[in-house]
Amino acid sequence: MSARRAPASSPESEPFWEATRERRLVLQWCTICDEPVQFPRSFCPGCQRSSLEWRDAAGTGTVYAVTVEHKPEAMAVEEPYAIALVDLDEGARFMTNVIGCEPDDIRIGMAVRVTWEALEDGRNLPLFEPVVIGPVAQLREG
Repeated sequence: MSARRAPASSPESEPFWEATRERRLVLQWCTICDEPVQFPRSFCPGCQRSSLEWRDAAGTGTVYAVTVEHKPEAMAVEEPYAIALVDLDEGARFMTNVIGCEPDDIRIGMAVRVTWEALEDGRNLPLFEPVVIGPVAQLREG
């Protein structure tokens, strides 16, 4: 069980958090633009319409950017830890933590997949870990 504070939920993000109870990563999609909408909101930032639905995501992506935090102030996590922007395969960019390796070993372009950390309220926090094939994490071409 995680020692982290449970993230706040809003009417817009509630379907996302409910899906995490089943360890499913879902993304909001605009049915007009056929594009993912991340973070959850009541309208598409592209077309300004409210034609939104929730779709399952593969839970795989690539590290776009990463920073390593050495002195967490208010978070109940071990230090140091990595905060990353992950480009999901569906096209959304997701802010998360990358775990499962030393924070300083995380590289831009590293392939990652979702993993879950149980929260006290029954939800699960989506985190990402390197996709490892053999002894090293994989970098994606691109």
